[in-house]
Order: sequence, then C-alpha cells, then structure tokens
Amino acid sequence: MKQLTTLLMLFLATVLFAQDPAIANKLSVGGTVDAYYQTNLTSTDKANPIFNGGDGGAQSFGTSFANQTGFGLGMANIIVSYKGEKTGAVSDLAFGTRGLQAVGADTDVFINQLYAYWEVSKKTTLTLGRFNTYLGYEVISPSGNFNYSTSYLFSSGPFSHVGLKADFALTQDFSLMLAIMNPTDVNNDLVGGYAIGAQLGYAGHFLNFYYDDDEVLGFEVDYTGGIDVFDKFYLGINAGYSDNAGSGFYGVALYPQLATSDNFSIGLRGEYFNWKTDGALDEPHVFSITLTGSYTVENLIIKPELRLDSNSEKVYFDSDLMPVNSFAALTLAAIYMF
Repeated sequence: MKQLTTLLMLFLATVLFAQDPAIANKLSVGGTVDAYYQTNLTSTDKANPIFNGGDGGAQSFGTSFANQTGFGLGMANIIVSYKGEKTGAVSDLAFGTRGLQAVGADTDVFINQLYAYWEVSKKTTLTLGRFNTYLGYEVISPSGNFNYSTSYLFSSGPFSHVGLKADFALTQDFSLMLAIMNPTDVNNDLVGGYAIGAQLGYAGHFLNFYYDDDEVLGFEVDYTGGIDVFDKFYLGINAGYSDNAGSGFYGVALYPQLATSDNFSIGLRGEYFNWKTDGALDEPHVFSITLTGSYTVENLIIKPELRLDSNSEKVYFDSDLMPVNSFAALTLAAIYMF
C-alpha cells in the first residue's frame, strides 16, 4: 500500500509540475493498462500441485506473462518523460503482475525504466540508467507486441539492463549501439562482473550481441527485423542463440501480420525453440503456434488469441492429468493506452 501511495503522489506531483507552460511543452505523460481472461482448452483450469514442474497453480505455457487461468491482471504503468534541447529523462513506474515477473520484484510498485540521456551531437546519444533490453523482437509492454502472450525467445533472454549505452546514427540507414552494463537479471546489484552489449542496425534490421563474464546469461546473439511483403501484409523475424558454459538455447520465430481493415488485423507467431544442454544427445524443443486478432477502438485494443504448444517431451497434462506433449489455451486480452 505504501508503494502505491508513493506512485499516486508522484503522478500528482507530475500533473501539478506540468501546469507551468514553460515545462508543459517539454513534459509528456503516458502509459498502459492491460487485463485478460484465459481458459485451457486441453486441460483443466483448476490449480494442481503437479503443474509447472511441481510448483503448483494452474497449468500454463513455459513463457513469461499471461500465465494464469480465469481473469488475470497484466500491469498498469505511468511513463513520465522530459525532453530539453539536448538532454532528457524517462521514468517508467509500473504496478501489476506482468511487470513483477519481468524484474523479479517482490513489491507492488517497481521501476521498469529510469534513465537520463544526453544528445551529444545529432548523431550521438548517451544514456545512463535502467532501460529495457535491445535484444529480441518482443518487449515487456503489451502495447508494443502484436501477440499478447510472449515467445520462448523473449522469455529466455534479458528483460532490462542497468548501465551506460551510446547510440550512433552512422548514416541515414546504419546505426550502432555500444553498452556496458551490470549482468542481466541481477541488474540492480553488482555481483562482481560486468556485461557488454552491441547492436548494429540497418533500415529496420538489427543484429544484437550480449556477453557477461559472470556466467549470468553468458553469450547471446540475435537478429530482429521484418519486411513489408506487400501492402497491409508484414512479416517479422526473430532468431537467437545463447550459450552459457555449454548450456543455453536457440530458436527462430516468424510473425506474419495482415491488416484486414483500419481497425482489425490478424497475426500469427510460429516459433521453434530448443533448450541447448551441454552433452545432451536429444535436446528438448518446442514448436509453438499463436494466432492473434487485434481490434482497435480509439485507444483500446482487444486481442483474442489461440495458442498451441507442442513439446518433444511430455511436460503438459490433459484433463485427466495424464502427461502429454501438447497444450492449448484461449485468451482474451484488453489493452488501453493513454
């Protein structure tokens, strides 16, 4: 309750601060709210101790967020940004289960992003603080993804970083980012090592690198991008590889999306994901298909979603609680942006 009160006081102070005309033009406030309903199609919705590797609860996919049956909450966040002539800052505070999973927090209110930046020149920007990851096709905020549930590639990589990064606009099409950070997933505390990151971009295509010397995540490289196949049809692509002392993962995901009208689009995520285990001859893998509709009414986005995961091992359970290879669920999500 104390954290929620702090968040409300911060929001009120921001509103009062913005009453100054000299400040109002440089200050912006926005955010999102999301909630959902989910039912399992191939299994019971009831909680059981055998689900989720024996951790209990309702059965869910092995990815982040949207992983409870019945009515569930995503997160609410307030993003306050201030932009001067050459400098600025962003404060992204969030409340809810979606964000808590992203940062591993044990409090109601957490810091999603908090950073300051300096535009040293027209082609160079320095950023210091906590910022969401540059790796992967998907992001933490549901408003930034077409599918409501998330991929294995996104769920297995880093969510956010704490450190210093430099962005360079090399040409009109080429960009470069270099970063030094705390190791991911423990980025609020220095644990004896650092991580380095890099991103090379060309016309909406990005090759991303990450490495930490403390074996928190190890090494990860991935590609993200997309092409407009034809008018109103887009194909997004994500491929990644990670190695951490012989273990890790690799996979690829395709995101075909078709806009059928100004208000409705339909999209598919097809993903192959493999858990790389040192010395294993038969590595576990999963093939996931997610079909999502997206209907927009003003600032509200309604997303019905059907998802089916097929695993090489019997890690799921059917309605009779017998181990099976596949698992399907239906989700209806609502996202509001302001």
